Amino acid sequence: MRIPRQRMRPLEAAQWDEEQREILAPLSRGGQVFNIFKTLIRHPKLLKRWLPFANHILGKSTLSPREREILILRVGWKCEAPYEWAQHVVIGKRAGLQDLEIERIKEGAGAPGWTTSEAALLNAADELLGKVRIGDETWAILTAHYDTRQLMDIVFTVGNYSLVSMALNTFGVPLDEGLRL
Repeated sequence: MRIPRQRMRPLEAAQWDEEQREILAPLSRGGQVFNIFKTLIRHPKLLKRWLPFANHILGKSTLSPREREILILRVGWKCEAPYEWAQHVVIGKRAGLQDLEIERIKEGAGAPGWTTSEAALLNAADELLGKVRIGDETWAILTAHYDTRQLMDIVFTVGNYSLVSMALNTFGVPLDEGLRL
């Protein structure tokens, strides 16, 4: 996975206007604002409207953090999105994923060690990215493990992070300090 050429430089705090400061203030983590937000703030109205949806996916989803991160990491890997991958390796570890599991996400559902539901999540991500729908076999497995809201969160998690991966790769958002591939 290669880091794409930077096309849009993240705006630094000295470049923010009042509207941008207001939007970015709650996104500061220990004084740091991630490059994704410092890039997307170039379109403040878009960022402001996307954030509630992204907040649901990352923080209010009916999926467990582990399940969510399996999906997000698979999307990041399949979309060849280094920023997404590097950020969510860190978040995935906080959600309980082990280094070996993170490596197996690269291989997908066929890698040894996944539970039936975890393999179905990986297949769902692959199918959504490849065929823009979850196939019947994977759907049958998912419905045996997840309720309606969780099934919807699976689809919207993959959709959100494929969109984010497209933006990050196209704009060439650089990795934040301390992240590595």
